[in-house]
Amino acid sequence: MNLRRNNNMSNQTKVVTGINTRLSYANIWEPKSINGGKEKYSVSLIIPKSDTKTIQAINKAIDAAIEEGIGKFGGKKPNKAALKLPLRDGDVEKDDLNYADCYFLNANSITAPQIVDKQVQPILNRDEVYSGCYARVSISFYAFNTNGNRGIACGLGNIQKIRDGEPLGGHSTAIDDFSAVDDEPDFLA
Repeated sequence: MNLRRNNNMSNQTKVVTGINTRLSYANIWEPKSINGGKEKYSVSLIIPKSDTKTIQAINKAIDAAIEEGIGKFGGKKPNKAALKLPLRDGDVEKDDLNYADCYFLNANSITAPQIVDKQVQPILNRDEVYSGCYARVSISFYAFNTNGNRGIACGLGNIQKIRDGEPLGGHSTAIDDFSAVDDEPDFLA
């Protein structure tokens, strides 16, 4: 009985985002170390405030993670306002039009996410999934209490690309940078 309850609680901390979630800082193909820490896969998810279904599901999962993590908080349920929470307001914290009227959260994992297309077929071409494309992402929330930092973190599950979007990151394409050159350029010009 207790095992079922724990499994049920874990299901309450998992969310699959809606189809208008945008990937940013997508470090999803190779793990990277941030500030000398453990290598992880990571992505920032930009979620429109209009996607109320996903936002409500995330808030419900965060509440479930707080309940599930009471043991990490000394056996008492902490005031939610006193915790570091993963869902943040892009209008308040980012000076970037891509985050306007959106929430965002950072998800990471030491395990590589499975990355699939709309038909749930594996995507092998790394150029297909990038910062700026739209995807559904499975995420899960869990409590942490380390070195005086207490809160709820977001684990990265799997990624399903839904559609292309304007690439983020300010990288120009070769077409933007160059024009065609004749076969025999005039080196004297």
